[in-house]
Amino acid sequence: MKYIFVTGGVVSSLGKGLAAASIGTLLEHRGLKVLMQKFDPYLNVDPGSMSPYQHGEVYVLDDGAETDLDLGHYERFTSAVLSRINNLTSGQVFDAVIKKERRGEYLGKTVQFIPHVTDEIKGRIHQVTESHPDVDVLITEIGGTVGDMEGLLFLEALRQFALEVGKEHVCFIHVTLLPYIKAAGEVKTKPTQQSVAKLREIGIQPDIIICRTEADLDEDNRKKIAMFCNVDRKHVVAFRDVAHTIYECPLDLRRDKIDRLVVDKLGLGHTPTPALEDWEHFVQRVIHPKHKVTIAVAGKYTELQDAYKSIYESLIHAGAHHDTKVQIVRVDTEAVEDDGARAVIGEVDGILVPGGFGDRGTEGKILAAKYARENKIPYFGICLGMQIATIEFARNVCGLKDANSTEFDKSTPHPVICLQEEQKGIQDMGATMRLGSCESIVLAGTKTAELYDHKDHIKERHRHRYELNPDYHERLQQAGMVISAVSAKEGLVEIIELPDHPFFIGSQFHPEFQSKPNFPHPLFAGFVMAALDHAHHNG
Repeated sequence: MKYIFVTGGVVSSLGKGLAAASIGTLLEHRGLKVLMQKFDPYLNVDPGSMSPYQHGEVYVLDDGAETDLDLGHYERFTSAVLSRINNLTSGQVFDAVIKKERRGEYLGKTVQFIPHVTDEIKGRIHQVTESHPDVDVLITEIGGTVGDMEGLLFLEALRQFALEVGKEHVCFIHVTLLPYIKAAGEVKTKPTQQSVAKLREIGIQPDIIICRTEADLDEDNRKKIAMFCNVDRKHVVAFRDVAHTIYECPLDLRRDKIDRLVVDKLGLGHTPTPALEDWEHFVQRVIHPKHKVTIAVAGKYTELQDAYKSIYESLIHAGAHHDTKVQIVRVDTEAVEDDGARAVIGEVDGILVPGGFGDRGTEGKILAAKYARENKIPYFGICLGMQIATIEFARNVCGLKDANSTEFDKSTPHPVICLQEEQKGIQDMGATMRLGSCESIVLAGTKTAELYDHKDHIKERHRHRYELNPDYHERLQQAGMVISAVSAKEGLVEIIELPDHPFFIGSQFHPEFQSKPNFPHPLFAGFVMAALDHAHHNG
């Protein structure tokens, strides 16, 4: 196996994850089998208990691992299906070292950062290598910025690893910022020089430098960076701000032939030039669509770009599939509570209520679901959004006044949504929900069955504690709600729909975690199609 390590310098939020994912795309289109992983230096065991304000969305893998949102980019940009061994945090590393010490595995030795902590980090790379013998290239992104105290042990581990496996099998890529100083009218290379110098102090010489820049990278600056950072001029690559969509990133990096530089460094130069026609076709449909729909995303973290990242990307995938631009209106559901759904949401072609936790903005979400149901506006509820739709239906169609979820009102007279039986008594917050891929049975003759191309079994990823209460199934169905999918193992409700509505579907799982650029998730594709029909019908 060959190894690519992607580090970042100067500032955070440079797009290391997108750079790593884009390189994965290009190498896959060269016919190589690629796997990706993320090393996060924070002390949390995983991001599962972190606020979206701190970390953005939590991306859930098939095996139930709660991970960094960059793993979402990895799965969307490549064909890799990742697992918990593909995301390592300092919290996991130190937890493993302490447990080994308590078990006496270090045979009475003094436990130290080097070699014991660095060996644990290297051990994860070896674990991934051994469990995926068919993979050609493993791409590892290291979170944080070079110079951060938290990341030093990870970088030291990578330095050691490169020596142990042989530098001819390793490619270090450093992503930096080239700031444009408006007053001087110049692009400055000094921050990049300082960042690389810091990396070299640690003992790592980058093989390729990716420069984030608003404009193109002129030859003078390319030569200057090459000279002061001790790399070949052609190994200084521009990573420009893309104009329309992140899916342009692989095409942009291809301009400087980064995939060719990587395969030459790793001795894989025999691979063919990447065939990117399918990717280019997708990008063109995103940039130049024939149609347009407006979809309201009604949640409590709508001001945060990354809180619903996978949902926004899934809407883009579905839009491109239907040659349609999806214009997203971000709706704060607390404002809906204050001013009403019609005033805040207005005329839209679809309403999506995403997942979430806590009772803030909940009544606004219920009003949004009611607005969609009564006005025949396509509605898609995901996780909490499905539960919200159920509460609204119970209150306003079944006549169950004050129906609610026990998450929001423990003393509600009608707990149509309640805590799963196995969740009762659990104290820890992290990794204790229903997590990961579960099999469900789709009921024939439903809209859901139609969207899933009449498959009778599906697998989808979950992240929740509360379920639709079995005591209310019959009452809801008698009033017109259809339960169109249930979990194969427990018979828990997975999808609800309203048959007398153009599109009104709620899923207990998170379909956004399985949507890809040229393969949109069927529920998102159906939702956007319904929104397009609504837009055409309303002129």
